[in-house]
Amino acid sequence: MSLPVDPPRQERGKVLVAGIGNIFLGDDGFGVETVRALTGRQLPPHVEAVDIGVRGVHLAYQVLDGYDTLILVDATARGEHPGTLYVIEYDSADAGEPHGVPLDGHRMTPDTVLALLGTLCATTGGQPPRRTLVVGCEPASVEEGIGLSPPVSAAVPEAVRLIEELLRADEPGESAPRATVGEAAK
Repeated sequence: MSLPVDPPRQERGKVLVAGIGNIFLGDDGFGVETVRALTGRQLPPHVEAVDIGVRGVHLAYQVLDGYDTLILVDATARGEHPGTLYVIEYDSADAGEPHGVPLDGHRMTPDTVLALLGTLCATTGGQPPRRTLVVGCEPASVEEGIGLSPPVSAAVPEAVRLIEELLRADEPGESAPRATVGEAAK
């Protein structure tokens, strides 16, 4: 009697989860705090979670190391209640021209980082990630001050769960939710 043979598993590409934000501007530190919480979890070997903070230029260069998927975690103001989480799939076709990217390494938004990445790939022959997602959280305040507001702080564990879900779904042919609204605000 022979045992059934499992089909060969497709090797997963490398995934970078990058926490973005300034911890000295209140809820802008959401991405950094979420990645800190995520690094305390058991991550698959193909996943790297890093605290980028305000070092956008470093993020652009790190992505050149060949990641299949990039997940940016950041405060994202979209007009909902503070603590609302979003998953946004970045479409590089809508990015426009990367010319004129300001290189203030401490004030680079995710859009600026992705535009710089496009320029770097064009000049180095590197490849951008196949897929880029933004896990965002509606901030209550991005004024000077250390620490997250209560609704944004309460959203961090839900964001970690959401990222873990995205990591499980990052298979060819799978799609991530476009947006999650109000999950953490409940």
